[in-house]
Amino acid sequence: MKRDPNSRHKDPVNPSERIDRLIAELTDWRGKTFASIRKSILEADREIIEEWKWMGSPVWSHDGIIAVANAHKEKVKLTFSHGASLPDPEKLFNAGLEGNARRAIDFFEGDKINQRPLKNLVRAAVDHNQSGLKKKAPAGTRAKVSKRT
Repeated sequence: MKRDPNSRHKDPVNPSERIDRLIAELTDWRGKTFASIRKSILEADREIIEEWKWMGSPVWSHDGIIAVANAHKEKVKLTFSHGASLPDPEKLFNAGLEGNARRAIDFFEGDKINQRPLKNLVRAAVDHNQSGLKKKAPAGTRAKVSKRT
């Protein structure tokens, strides 16, 4: 039987269903934490898209990547791709603080998820992504210079 070279790109399960499955497989505190994080992210902005990237990581996007989540043995990590550029008045970021771009929140067993500040951080990430789009004008919108000879 010949293998279709594009078969790895054809996944019958959509990203949201994969995230559902991942949460269901996390039968300890990490599953509940993951579900709560996901709920806050999706409630923060109705236009957020769930994706599945990098060999099994849930990703949330709106005009660019907002955040990636991973369940580790002793924590659930939520990494904001442009976290260093986001206001964090509630000091949610507690990991990756030395980086130039990313910032992360490590959630440990027993941690309470502060929904309102997390949603505000997600909204700030969406605003950051959209402000970057405004700076990059598409080629079709640039002024055209006619050559006269």
